[in-house]
Formats: sequence, C-alpha cells, structure tokens
Amino acid sequence: MARQELARFLRERRAGLRPQTVGLPPGTDRRTPGLRREEVAELAHMSVDYYVRLEQARGPRPSPRVLDALAGALRLAPAERSHLFRLAGSAAPPPGTAAVRQVRPHVARMLERLPDTAAIVTDAAYGLVAWNPLAQLLLGGGLGHGTTNLARRRFLGQGRMYESSSAEEFAHIVVARLRRAAARYPHDGQLAALLDELRAESVEFRRIWATHPVHAPGHRTKTLDHPELGRLRLNCDVLLVPEDDQEVVLVTADPGSVSARRIAELAARA
Repeated sequence: MARQELARFLRERRAGLRPQTVGLPPGTDRRTPGLRREEVAELAHMSVDYYVRLEQARGPRPSPRVLDALAGALRLAPAERSHLFRLAGSAAPPPGTAAVRQVRPHVARMLERLPDTAAIVTDAAYGLVAWNPLAQLLLGGGLGHGTTNLARRRFLGQGRMYESSSAEEFAHIVVARLRRAAARYPHDGQLAALLDELRAESVEFRRIWATHPVHAPGHRTKTLDHPELGRLRLNCDVLLVPEDDQEVVLVTADPGSVSARRIAELAARA
C-alpha cells in the first residue's frame, strides 16, 4: 500500500471537486476550493476521523468496500477508480453487483483476428462468453452452444473434455477464481447458484474450496490428448479485461514444434 501517494491522491481529488457537483451548496465561508473532509466522509458513509487518517497517511489499509465508497464520493472516473485501488494495494473489481456476462465487441473482434491461435473469453464465474473457431475444434466440449461453464465442465463433467495433464492444476485455478468472484459479487444470483451446485455435487470442489487456493493468471503449459491430432503440448497465456473482470485465454504451441504443425492443420479447417 502506497500510503503517501494514496493520501496525496485523495487530497487532490477532494480539492478538485466542486460542492455543486455532489449536490451541496457552494457556500461563502469556504477557505479552500473543493469539498471539506467531513463532507467526503459523509458522502462515503464513514467516520471523519477515519477519512482524515487516510488523507494524513496514517490510516489502515482500506477495504475494497471503503475504496468503492470513496470512489463514489469523489466522483472518480473509471481510470481514477482503478488508480485508487492500486494505490491501496487492492485489485479493483468492476463496478456493479453481478459478473459481466457479455463480451465487448472489440474483444470479440480481436478473437476473429487470431485465426492461428485458439482463443476463448471467460467471465468471472468461468462462463464462456466468446471463442473462435479454432478453439472450438481444439478444445471440444460443444463450445459453440454458448452455455459452457468451465467450472461445471471441470467438476461436473458437463461437456466433453479431452484428457489434459493440467486437470488437477486447473481445478485449483477454477476454485481460486470462483472464490475471488464470490467476494466481489456477493449479490450475484447466478454465481451463488453455481457455487451451490458445485458444492452439492462435487466432493473434489468442496475439498479444494476448503484449502482457500490463490492463483494469479499468467502463463502455463499443458499436454492435451486430442482425439484427432494426438498428444499436443500447449501454451496457455491469459490477458485480462479488467473493466469487465474477464480473461482472454490464448492457446498456442511452440513455433516449429509437431504440436504447432498439427494446430496449423486444424486452423486450416477452422
């Protein structure tokens, strides 16, 4: 947590906010421009003492709920809100009470421009929201049906799955991401129903959930047994769409490898 930078950012944004913008009278007894500290505290529904300590770099690390309240009180733009979370050492969840379950058009178009790379997009609850033709041929499981959830697919066997060397690792990745989603979207009914279903029907899910796994998205490798192409050694790289809490997964093979040649043949068909 960057306390000094956070304190400076709060002071600057408070000073730059006009009282009229938040529905307060401008007044004639304001000695400095912007809002008073007590006004920001009231708008953010927190004690004045707590907010003062934040501005003086003396406060504890604020929770995501407090940061969201401050972002609203100070009328921060999306980029400023993300910056506030970074200064406090927290990942900024997208505003809203439910996971975003639609892919942005520019992200979908990016997938179309990757004909030689299998690519999928998943939401915070591991629902599949976009994919390209190569991913459908490579990963199987009826991705094109539009209702695929990779958590259900992994733990409940819903949809054909090709054997993979990373099945155990992926199980922990799925649970870690679902735990983050549960904390970010406590009022998301669809997510709650998914978690109830997984807890009720999968002993493995309950076991891993109890270990509180933590995972940061990035690069990993796996071996996939494809029914037509045989054994493939694949690279999986994740790009984040932070404004929607979504992940773009790019599946490739090392250049010049047998796996790369086989995927190229599949791409020609796709």
